[in-house]
Amino acid sequence: MIMTSEELRINIEKALDEIRPFLQSDGGDISLVSIDDDKLVRVKLEGNCVACSVNQMTLKSGVEMTIKKHAPQIEEVINVV
Repeated sequence: MIMTSEELRINIEKALDEIRPFLQSDGGDISLVSIDDDKLVRVKLEGNCVACSVNQMTLKSGVEMTIKKHAPQIEEVINVV
């Protein structure tokens, strides 16, 4: 089932809300920047996440995996600085 752009945004925000407490517990946060072609999600890691040495691992294994669970058509999640 294909989601509308609004449904997709809502599901991605739900995914970010699911992972946000883990990031905030380490002094970080994340925000949704954009969704391109309903396939690519751009996020911005904030706070302590910016300088964290494992932020790319968190992005791929935590954030991307959680977003794909809520919005399977997403192909990639990238961090913008």
